[in-house]
Amino acid sequence: MKLAATAVAFAYSPEQEVLRSVSLLLGSGQVMFILGANGTGKTTLLECLSGLRAILRGSVMLDSVEIHQLSPPIRARHIGLVPQLHEPVFEFTVEQAVLMGRAPHLGLFGRPGPADFRVVGEAIESVGIAHLSTRPYTKISGGERQLALIARGLAQGARCLLMDEPVAHLDPHHQHEVLSIVRRLADQGFSFAITSHLPNHALLYADWAMFLIDGMSELQGPPATTITEESLRIAYQMDFEIVEGQSGTRAVLPRMLNR
Repeated sequence: MKLAATAVAFAYSPEQEVLRSVSLLLGSGQVMFILGANGTGKTTLLECLSGLRAILRGSVMLDSVEIHQLSPPIRARHIGLVPQLHEPVFEFTVEQAVLMGRAPHLGLFGRPGPADFRVVGEAIESVGIAHLSTRPYTKISGGERQLALIARGLAQGARCLLMDEPVAHLDPHHQHEVLSIVRRLADQGFSFAITSHLPNHALLYADWAMFLIDGMSELQGPPATTITEESLRIAYQMDFEIVEGQSGTRAVLPRMLNR
């Protein structure tokens, strides 16, 4: 499955064009990190890619079909949008929260059956939180919630997950836990587009990195060649240095001034 955007533009109003020209190609089994400063439209881009927002210009194609030619339930069976924060109103269990992913398959008044619960169980198992199935979703940790949201996307049947800063509020251990599972699922053929403020994560986990700058996607490619001191300076308007550890792993550090 391929998700392709070509020269996508989006505006909240005639005076506020957030995305000017964004092109990307997300293939099966690929992890793409979308980097950029606050307010550059990263979340808006994910919403456009999912079909949640109507674009101003350009196209978003799922394989050979324009995304808005598909009904919302059909889109949801292929593409899952995972928000940054999710606070349910009711105290659902983890299993019930993941079961919501089956909605596109049930229709307006449909009820989940044994096959739906089997899919949910497999999704929960695949992200390693089967032991939390009966726990209240509101009582588990932030990292566990992110894994539950990934499981919900898998329960939809989606092979492509669009994730908005999934580890922004997590400690390093849980960041690694979530992104390692993302990497493992990608190796099984799932695709991920992930917005982030952490270029080091792109260097560690991504196949492709893209900088969103002034509503455009001019800088993109393999992380090792795309994430450079110059591209970081352009994207974030400050200086960085890239260092290499003994293991060969590269890391991005802000360049300290006046020290």
